[in-house]
Amino acid sequence: MVAKVVLALDGMGGESAPDVVVQGAALAWKKAPYLSFKVFGDSQRLLPLVKKYGNSDVFTVVHTDGVIDDHMKPSQAIRSARGSSMAQAIQSVADQETMGVVSGGNTGAYMALSKILLKTIPGVSRPAIASYLPNRKGGETVFLDLGANVLCDEENLSQFAVMGSIFAQHVLGIHNPRIGLLNIGEEELKGNQTLRRVYGLLKGLPSLNFHGYVEGDDITAGIVDVVVTDGFTGNIALKTIEGTARLLKYFLKQGFCGSLMGRLGPYVCILCSTAGSRTNGSEPI
Repeated sequence: MVAKVVLALDGMGGESAPDVVVQGAALAWKKAPYLSFKVFGDSQRLLPLVKKYGNSDVFTVVHTDGVIDDHMKPSQAIRSARGSSMAQAIQSVADQETMGVVSGGNTGAYMALSKILLKTIPGVSRPAIASYLPNRKGGETVFLDLGANVLCDEENLSQFAVMGSIFAQHVLGIHNPRIGLLNIGEEELKGNQTLRRVYGLLKGLPSLNFHGYVEGDDITAGIVDVVVTDGFTGNIALKTIEGTARLLKYFLKQGFCGSLMGRLGPYVCILCSTAGSRTNGSEPI
């Protein structure tokens, strides 16, 4: 039996908050009934949503007055936003009332407050933003840092590699994940001095399955399980991938809706596929 997990939610964080926060949490609970949530924010707005999407056994609302907007600087959030929904949600983890915190709000403030209130574990000088992307081999590739640290030295990048490896193992269940260092080429002599020093450090760590350098088009290729880079490069790469996906979606929509043949295209593909599967191993029609 899975133990209960209590998560803190920044109920006011994000453009569509608080509606999307409570709705998303309710969907998560349906997939993982061992979850429960402590939601921080404006109780007058949150309580009706809890009644609409969830129930009092799953959600506990904690009223807060302050909200960190998307334009607030991290330094300002540290000085003046301790009573905000985001800060109080993070503080609940520090006080061991909850086991983790989720916020869709101001990323810079979120990282700064987390570092101040939660601190980093021994041996980690800076936190990183990590996510995972689908790859062509049908799995997921962990990608970090995605924007928390614009400038990184070899120590930071080496730590990101270790953290990414642990994330891949314990969150995605990947045994002995392969680590790739993002560069402008795969050859050992490519890149700047910092990347070359990181290469040497990672190559000398027996606990890591270090693949070597990877290029931008390898991020979703499935060659490695973890791609490591600084926050400046990672953020640009991620948004480029997102923009390319939206562009492809736009072109597909235009193609399918632009003409009669375009609208019939998906149905023709389905018919051809069905006919081909009925030829008992012969060439599809």
